[in-house]
Amino acid sequence: QVQLVESGGGSVQPGGSLRLSCVTSGFTFDSMPIGWFRQAPGKEREGVSCISASGMTQNYARFVRGRFAISRDNGKKSVYLQMNGLQPEDTAVYHCATGPDACRDEWTHWGHGTQVTVSL
Repeated sequence: QVQLVESGGGSVQPGGSLRLSCVTSGFTFDSMPIGWFRQAPGKEREGVSCISASGMTQNYARFVRGRFAISRDNGKKSVYLQMNGLQPEDTAVYHCATGPDACRDEWTHWGHGTQVTVSL
């Protein structure tokens, strides 16, 4: 079955950096777009970034553009999210997610998530 397992979350101070990783299995990784969404307590899920199957196209939400960078390694069936300049409003559980329309914020499969906390 499809599995996505995230890692790399943690607690950092404002301005800090984290690199999230997501290892996948159970589907043809190099034929699917994949990305990240986040959900903070009491808030709706929001798309953060996605990358096309080939890796040639990356999309970013306005609130992370210029700070976050998404990448993928098709050989390792993995996707990454480098997060720089983290701010308290970035605190959330970050989920790796995929599906044919993942870059339209329509996901069919996602992982359990990894917690990112930004505070003094």
